[in-house]
Amino acid sequence: MTTAIGIDLGGTNIKGVLVDTSGKIIHQVTQTTEHPGKEKPGDQRWKKTIHQMVAELKKRNKVATIGIAAPGLPNSANSAIRLMPERLDGLEHFIWADYLKEQSVWVLNDAHAALIAETRFGVGKGLKNVVMLTLGTGVGGGILIEGKLYQGNGQMAGHLGHMTLDVDREDAGITGMPGTLEDAIGNATVLKRSFGRFASTNELVDAYRKGDHFAAYVWLNAVRKLALGLCSLNNLLSPDLFILGGGITHTGDALYKPLADFIDVYEWKNSGRKTPILQAFYSDMAGAVGAAGFALSKAGICEYKEGDSTLQF
Repeated sequence: MTTAIGIDLGGTNIKGVLVDTSGKIIHQVTQTTEHPGKEKPGDQRWKKTIHQMVAELKKRNKVATIGIAAPGLPNSANSAIRLMPERLDGLEHFIWADYLKEQSVWVLNDAHAALIAETRFGVGKGLKNVVMLTLGTGVGGGILIEGKLYQGNGQMAGHLGHMTLDVDREDAGITGMPGTLEDAIGNATVLKRSFGRFASTNELVDAYRKGDHFAAYVWLNAVRKLALGLCSLNNLLSPDLFILGGGITHTGDALYKPLADFIDVYEWKNSGRKTPILQAFYSDMAGAVGAAGFALSKAGICEYKEGDSTLQF
């Protein structure tokens, strides 16, 4: 059985999977990402965690190739992340193949990886035009157009979390854009958005479920902005499907019920169609599975025919 390892390096957790060529997860592991302040300067323990994770997964089966999904922009050779400002110090230009002492290691953007997993193996399989948002520490995105991952100039396309929803906000995200979708709903800004009352989305949503009025205001404002972002993307791209993935989607009905209500308010009424919204089949493991799928294709193990309705690499 041919298998590949996929690693998804997130701001909160590191996920690893061993998958076969059909996308079936044979084994998976998750570890907490070390954050600045919890480790010595320059320690970068998340690198060691990934090294250990790869070693553990390799014990399960012979591995043909490894994929690493991470935030930021990969280089043209897909050997490293070339740009990731402000987060995960030490990630930029770090050559994973050298560190892991493996010949076949491929690096790509984490949200692009999640889209690959869902359109090759998951809920978007068989569709040609799909938009995916990953809701976690930040907000990532990926776009499938006519069956192909759209990466744009410098592989910058799909950073949907950096769209502006509030032009009057003075603070700006890592791209310099004010009032972004990532600022509106990403887990990294919960403490600021809640004026220090809630440290995480889980805490915020727990309070919302218990009837806390202030929590309801903060949470529903974030969901409203997500709905505005999705409706804007629908007007721009008119996809067959929206896919939502990432840890924030684990909030379930607390997310999807108010989101549906807000979508009903803002979606183009006389367009004659509604774009379905589905949760990722692989949930928050989509980035890891997609990284493995990407590595299999780059290593020449999986071949995809031109004209196939599923994802082309």
